[in-house]
Amino acid sequence: MSVNKSDTKSESVPIRSIGFIMDGNRRWARAQGRTTLEGHKRGGEVFVESIDWVSEAGIPHAVYYAFSTENWRRSKEEVSYLMELFAVWLKEAGKKVAEKEAAIKFIGRREDFSAKLQTLMNDLEIKSKQIKFPKTIIWIALSYGGRAEIVAAANRAIGRGEMVTEETLRKYLWSADLPDLDLIVRTGGEQRLSNFMTWHSVYSELLFLDTYWPALTKSDFDGILKAYASRERRKGK
Repeated sequence: MSVNKSDTKSESVPIRSIGFIMDGNRRWARAQGRTTLEGHKRGGEVFVESIDWVSEAGIPHAVYYAFSTENWRRSKEEVSYLMELFAVWLKEAGKKVAEKEAAIKFIGRREDFSAKLQTLMNDLEIKSKQIKFPKTIIWIALSYGGRAEIVAAANRAIGRGEMVTEETLRKYLWSADLPDLDLIVRTGGEQRLSNFMTWHSVYSELLFLDTYWPALTKSDFDGILKAYASRERRKGK
């Protein structure tokens, strides 16, 4: 579906947490007559720009699905290029969150990445801790899968001799400090969650956009918030 664009003030929208499935980089590139790698490059630029949008909207938590556990199956050339881009994106994101008095956290199997990227992630999180009361936390899901997160949490609970309950599982999730997502937005026209935030999405509002991620604009983002504000959330009541 498409979203009506609006200049409605986003700060009036009661939203605590939002998730983005950033889909469509490769299809955007094909539509533009560009290479797949150029599509990923533009997608990363929109990711960094969107930190401004989320921060200015006063949303406390935003989760970005940057690289799934399944994405490792892509071509060696594409994965290698993405690893190079991640280093660039993360540095830019680090600068952006510092400007916005925000923080940055990573969720996923960090050990899957090179020592260089792991060090960069750790350094960015350490710097973020210097901000005692961040206005926004940017969560970046890298080598992430919702099922893998739940399995890892269950194993941690069992390894500590704890009974597996909802409370213990949540405590040991990679994203333990993240509140349930109010809204999940997927760009690119597909209508599925693709193993994204399985635990936190049980009562999320879902919004599927035809717009490819690299083409997303601030006006589109304002339309997303307006669409969310128009919904009535019952959460099973």
